[in-house]
Amino acid sequence: MKEASVVTCFLVRRSGGGEEILLLRRSQRVSTYRGRWAGVSGYIEETDPLTQAYTEIEEETGLAREDVQLLRTGKPLEVVDAEADRRWIVHPFLFEVREPARIRTDWEHTETRWIRPKDIFRYETVPQLVETLMQVYPLRRP
Repeated sequence: MKEASVVTCFLVRRSGGGEEILLLRRSQRVSTYRGRWAGVSGYIEETDPLTQAYTEIEEETGLAREDVQLLRTGKPLEVVDAEADRRWIVHPFLFEVREPARIRTDWEHTETRWIRPKDIFRYETVPQLVETLMQVYPLRRP
């Protein structure tokens, strides 16, 4: 089984209606989980997880480090996908976005959606995205 360490970043915006998190639908051009919903994510390359988180946010949303504020770092989570013969070590992060209108996605995603965190259960996501979110955001299963 192949093992890889990745970051998953949840971006949150606050509005009069409460908090919403950003989900991104993975394009057909990515190597894994095409068409599924995810947070901002990517392989940890030659750096620490937090630095990689900022890199992925910039690459996938166009937001710079000063455009987001780190709210929470979660405990790494092991996600085993036997079907894909993969063991992922997921490092979760929660960031607040200062100006959500500035988000511009890259080729890795075809759609973005701001949702109430409790609505994540309605989406076909990458494996264990709910559990990953629960590492950084207070959420209960329905």
